[in-house]
Amino acid sequence: MSFDFGICNIGVAIGQRITCTAQPLTALKAHAGVPQWQQIDKLLKEWQPETVVVGLPLNMDGSEQPITIHTRRFSKYLKIHFGVQIVLHDERLSTVEATARLFEYGGYRALIKNKIDSESAVVILESWLEQFSD
Repeated sequence: MSFDFGICNIGVAIGQRITCTAQPLTALKAHAGVPQWQQIDKLLKEWQPETVVVGLPLNMDGSEQPITIHTRRFSKYLKIHFGVQIVLHDERLSTVEATARLFEYGGYRALIKNKIDSESAVVILESWLEQFSD
């Protein structure tokens, strides 16, 4: 499972190591960076992921952004309160790739914010899963 953390929306995807593929789930709303934790609890219980990959937002030069601090807090909360294994994975350009994928599939009408967020979570998860395909 992966999350693309954002202050207003959190993209979610689920995937598997066998095929190194992922699919988007419905993005979650957040208020000032605080998600509805019950929704996350429900997703974790339903999907029972071995690992939760959280996209780590970095600048192109690898330095951290202000949102990076919030993402690390989100990841720490997941680990402590839900007992899941967390992996932070570089998410640079994931939104660009997600937007391109959605545009290719459905043109401008497919470019809906919560769809972009969850497609970004797909990009993050598939990028992480590629490590295991060798």
